[in-house]
Amino acid sequence: MLIPSFEVDSSNVRKEGDVLISSYDYQTTEIEQAGSKWTVRPVVNQIEFQTNTRVPKLGVMLVGWGGNNGSTVTGGILANKHGITWMTKDGLRTPNYFGSLTQASTCRVGNFNGEEVHVPFKSLLPMVEPNDIVLGGWDISNMNLADSMERAKVLDFELQRQLVPYMKDLTPLPGIYDQDFIAANQEERANNLIKGTKSEQVETVRRQIREFKESSGVDKVIVLWTANTERFAQVMEGLNDTAENLLASIEKDEAEVSPSTLYGAACVLEGVPYINGAPQNTFVPGLIDLAVQKGVLIGGDDFKSGQTKMKSVLVDFLVGAGIKPTAIVSYNHLGNNDGMNLSAPQTFRSKEISKSNVVDDMVASNSILYKPGEHPDHVVVIKYVPYVADSKRAMDEYSSEIFLGGKQTIVMHNTCEDSLLASPIILDLVLLAELTTRIKMKREGQEEAQSFHPVAVLLSYLTKAPLVPPGMPVVNALAKQRAMLENVMRACIGLAPSNDMLLLESQFDAEHLSAANSSTNNDDVISFQPVQCQPCRRHAAIYISWGHAAGPRWFDELPILYSSTASISP
Repeated sequence: MLIPSFEVDSSNVRKEGDVLISSYDYQTTEIEQAGSKWTVRPVVNQIEFQTNTRVPKLGVMLVGWGGNNGSTVTGGILANKHGITWMTKDGLRTPNYFGSLTQASTCRVGNFNGEEVHVPFKSLLPMVEPNDIVLGGWDISNMNLADSMERAKVLDFELQRQLVPYMKDLTPLPGIYDQDFIAANQEERANNLIKGTKSEQVETVRRQIREFKESSGVDKVIVLWTANTERFAQVMEGLNDTAENLLASIEKDEAEVSPSTLYGAACVLEGVPYINGAPQNTFVPGLIDLAVQKGVLIGGDDFKSGQTKMKSVLVDFLVGAGIKPTAIVSYNHLGNNDGMNLSAPQTFRSKEISKSNVVDDMVASNSILYKPGEHPDHVVVIKYVPYVADSKRAMDEYSSEIFLGGKQTIVMHNTCEDSLLASPIILDLVLLAELTTRIKMKREGQEEAQSFHPVAVLLSYLTKAPLVPPGMPVVNALAKQRAMLENVMRACIGLAPSNDMLLLESQFDAEHLSAANSSTNNDDVISFQPVQCQPCRRHAAIYISWGHAAGPRWFDELPILYSSTASISP
C-alpha cells in the first residue's frame, strides 16, 4: 500500500518556525578488548536533529554541461517540467524520473491491516522538486545544449525535436582545460576555454558562480563534475597534502593541480557544495582539508549506475551467505565520448581503481572465508566501440568456492543506456546534498547543533568510490548504504530505524492454542502443515488435521489458534 504523505505523531518531535526538531535515541555498541576477551556493550546516545524545512530555490551548475550526461539531465528536467510526450515505435511515452532514488522509490513506514505501508522516499523530508532546478554550467565545447543533445544520440528523436526550442539558447560557460589530464582525443572539442594561470582560472570560476547565482535568482548553488574522467593526480608533500600547500600550489601554477581540483577549490572558497561524479582523485588531501576548514560540503566519487551497483549487491549477498568469491572479471564496452576518453591508459586507470575497490569492505567483513591479506582476483576491462554509442555493455563472471571445495560460477550480461542511468543519479546527488546542508544535530552535552561532517558520507549509495571522513570505514554494500541514508532521514522525523523483524506479528499466542486444545476431545489431534498459497490470497494456507475434520484453512479464519493480528507472508 502506498500513501502519498503522512504525519508523525510523537512527543519526541516538535516544530519551531521552519525547523523540525526530533529527539532521538541512537542505539549502538561499544567494543572493548582486554587481553583475549572481547566485550560488546549496548549504548544509547541521545541526539537532537534539527532540520530546516524551508526548501530553497536551487541552482545546479554542471562541469561538462554539454556532454552526454549534462544534455540528458537537462532534457529530462525540461520534459518533465513541460509535460512533453512523444511517440516511439512502442507507443506513446510520457516523462518520468525512473532510476531516481528520491523521486521513484519508496520506504516502508509500518503495517496496516496485515499489509505493508510505503511512502515516497521524497516525502520523508522536504526536498527540492527537480522541475524547479535552475541549470547552468561549463563545458570546453561551445556547442549549445540542443546541438549537444543531438550529438549525444541518447534521447528519442521525437523527444529531441520538441526539446530543441527549450535548449537551443542554453550555452555552457567556458571551462578549464588541461590536455595533460584527459585523453588527447578530446582536444578537437576544446574551443570554449578559460585562459590564464591556475590562480586566474579559479578566480574566474568563482566569479562565474556568483554571477550565475545573481542572474538566476537562486538561493543556493551546488556544483557537480560530470565532465571527462581525468588521470590520477600525484599526491605529494608540499604540493597538495594540506589546504595551505594546495592554495600555494595554485598560486604558483603547479602543473600537477588538475582542473577538477581547481573547480573544487573555487567552490569551497565560495562556500558552494561540490560533488565529483568521475573516478579521479579530485579530492586530494589538501582539498579535503580546505573543505573541512571552511565547513563546505564535498562528495564523491564516480556515479554508481550499472555494473558496479550490481557488483555491490551480488558480492555482499555471496559473502553474507558464507560463499567465497575467488575471482571477479568485469568487461565493458561503450561508444560514447566517455568511452573514447577512457581509451587512453592514464584515464582508464582512474576508472579501474574506482571499479576494483568496491568489494574491499565486504571481503574484509568475513575473515572466516578470507585469510589476512587474501582477496579475490579482480579484473576490470573497458573498451571503446563507437557503434554502440551510449548503449553500454557489461559482462561479469563471478567464480566462488562453495561447500567441500565445490565451485560456483555466475555470469551476468547487462545492457544499459549509460546517460539515462547516470542522469537520475545526478539529480539525487544534488537534491540529497542540498537537503544535507539543512540538517544539524546536537549530541547530549553539546550547547549548539552542528552540521554533518563536510565530507558527505550520506551520498555513498550513489557513488562507486565513496568519499568518507578520515577514520570512518568505507561501506560499499548497497543495502547498507541505502539503509544508512533512509534511517538518518527517519531519525530526523522521529521514526525508528527500518527493520524487518516483525516481532509483534510473528509472536506465537500460546494462550489461544491452549484454549483450542481444551475445547477438543482428548483423542483429537491438532497438526499443522503449510500448503502452497493460492495466487489470489494474501496469507499462507495451513492444513489442519483436527479429529475427523481436516482441510485447508486461512490464518485469518483461525483466531482461536493464533492472535488475530498474526499473518504469514506467501
